[in-house]
Amino acid sequence: MALLRGLLTRVAVLAAVLAAIGLMPWLARRDPALTVLRARYPGREATDTALDAIRADLGLDAGPLAILRDRAAGLARGDLGTSWVSGEPVAATVLPAFGTSLTVMGAALAVVLAIACAAAAPALRRGADGRAVGTGGIAVAGLAALPEFLVAALGVAVFAAWLGLLPAYGFSGPQHLVLPALAMGLSGGGVLARLGRDAIGQVAAEDWVRQWRTAGYTRRRIARGLLRRALPPLLPQFAIIAVSITGAAVAVETVFAVPGLGRAALDAADAQDLPVLQACTALLVGLGFAAGLAARAAAHRLAGPDGTTAPAVPPVRGSRRAGALWIACTAGPLLIAVAYGLARSGAVATGSRLEAPAAAHWLGTDELGRDVLARLGQGAQWTIGAAVAACALSYLLALALGFVPRLAHPLAEACNSFPVAIAGMLVVVLLGRGPWGAVLAVVAVSWPPLAAHAAELAARARTAGHLEARLALGAGRWWVLRRHTLPLVAGPLASHAGLRLPGMALGIASLGFLGLGAGPDSPEWGASLARSLPYLERAPLAALAPAAAMIAMTLAAMAAVSLPRARRR
Repeated sequence: MALLRGLLTRVAVLAAVLAAIGLMPWLARRDPALTVLRARYPGREATDTALDAIRADLGLDAGPLAILRDRAAGLARGDLGTSWVSGEPVAATVLPAFGTSLTVMGAALAVVLAIACAAAAPALRRGADGRAVGTGGIAVAGLAALPEFLVAALGVAVFAAWLGLLPAYGFSGPQHLVLPALAMGLSGGGVLARLGRDAIGQVAAEDWVRQWRTAGYTRRRIARGLLRRALPPLLPQFAIIAVSITGAAVAVETVFAVPGLGRAALDAADAQDLPVLQACTALLVGLGFAAGLAARAAAHRLAGPDGTTAPAVPPVRGSRRAGALWIACTAGPLLIAVAYGLARSGAVATGSRLEAPAAAHWLGTDELGRDVLARLGQGAQWTIGAAVAACALSYLLALALGFVPRLAHPLAEACNSFPVAIAGMLVVVLLGRGPWGAVLAVVAVSWPPLAAHAAELAARARTAGHLEARLALGAGRWWVLRRHTLPLVAGPLASHAGLRLPGMALGIASLGFLGLGAGPDSPEWGASLARSLPYLERAPLAALAPAAAMIAMTLAAMAAVSLPRARRR
């Protein structure tokens, strides 16, 4: 019944999103006929007669309800419609791109599983022998800190531009699959490896493991038991990673010019080709939904007879001194660079374009002669400032929904399957490009885990033993909410939201990298990275500086998360 309820919720959310895309011309109050006219007939004057002809051809004159009815009837027949821009059947564009994306995503999932298995194998051996299982150290943390679009940009820089080992663009052979698969799979592999080692370490400390060793079970048999016990809580995490891979397809396919579904969706959003955007969104989000349901069913099947599973993220073993040192080594240089950058001038100086590092410009200059270090400091204000705004909005939304658990849980489970790139494209079509659009897109995919946590905290507060005593003494409903329930929910939820701030900053940066967030001339880190890629060989630091800043920020955040849980020596 729970699986059926989850399926129906996902279908309802997807149908609502597709309907919203179909209603974009009316919701956005923008005329797509002008965009379609320029795409079909470049250079033709946008007269009223020409625009009226385009509207009649697109069927916009029939009104929103007629368009939705016709689209629903077509989808029921398996007809994806006709492209507004090319006039060709949508299936002719989307289905080949879907096959290409499935190939790349399959290779990326293979990378994820290979990294996770490589990290889990020694953990299983140590756990079966009764030894402590670590988290994997710097290597695993470093992989988990690499966002997909950043790995793609660095892959082009290192393996294609500098070493010439692999092709940077196109998709015509197995050699073109390596860099996209690594870009989409390294981060997810690091996350799954970290969670897997943590889960195995927690299970290895249970009593039954010691009993099995005492009874003379072989190490292989104990390792199989550890794996079976640790897998159920990891499968939903694997589903989340699969969703992130579908979202990463937009950025990675754009960087490597792969003719896949993500790139087709981005092009359709730019051209306001709503039938193509609907089809791409349905397939990409449908993949995420399918992964979530499959992982949930597998976790239910593997769970023990009592339905219990091992926690996915147990307390981290380590010392506070090591955690503080790790934070200083990552956040310290970043803060110094940002402070120095804010003190420098980032004015345009076309006579100093793409200069090498020197005393006047410590990290060189960009394509307009602006100081790279100054732009790095200014970009921190843009990226982190937008992330703080997204974090605050997500917190308030989750706090409100947390007191309505029947609404929060199903919506959170369904919306958790939406990648940030898809949300960014929909917001751009609706509101246009801009920093606030990126903030809203990040909020749209960031509130679900916070809302689920808020619902759990609210339920726990309502069942507190001392609450009955206060009610017996005459405490009213609003007094209990204001003085008892809300303080127990607001504080822990704020801590949880703060931990997600770096991930929101990377989401802002990824949208800026795709051109879906801040303007092209903005110092925002993602936009700066995208703008510097064409000049990678002449001015590598212009691209590497924002990339290094994003990596340092994420590593410092990961260390800060584990620091409060670290065990004193």
